[in-house]
Amino acid sequence: MRVLLQRVTSGSVFVDHKIVGSIDYGLVLFVGIGQGDTEAEANRLADKIVHLRIFRDEDGKFNRSLLDVDGGVLVISQFTLYADASKGRRPNFTQAARPEQASPLCNYFTKRLGILGIGTVETGIFGASMEVTLCNQGPVTIWLDSDEIG
Repeated sequence: MRVLLQRVTSGSVFVDHKIVGSIDYGLVLFVGIGQGDTEAEANRLADKIVHLRIFRDEDGKFNRSLLDVDGGVLVISQFTLYADASKGRRPNFTQAARPEQASPLCNYFTKRLGILGIGTVETGIFGASMEVTLCNQGPVTIWLDSDEIG
């Protein structure tokens, strides 16, 4: 699994010009599911994300987690995180999981965030053409790959 996270002051996702999910302060998570990913990877990434100290404390240092600041999460499924553009001019997505595997695992990951204590967890619509707006604070943008975290 791969997650591109952005610390935000707000984030929204639209489908057919209608808001289907939005948060205030917290994280927008672009989530890619790869072939062979399981609930174990989803658990590891969810735990990492909710405890990652990327929010400022009163001294301006990154010492607070999403749980500490009572932030929300907006989860956007994005198979393009598995794009391979190493050859030619059109990326291929052969490493991305098929929708029948990716959709339930993305749902599991989203539910796991709530189980770990995130009060506001919003999502886009899996497989839909979405428009995402966000206000990145910092800016803080971090790449996480389940193959690279313990």
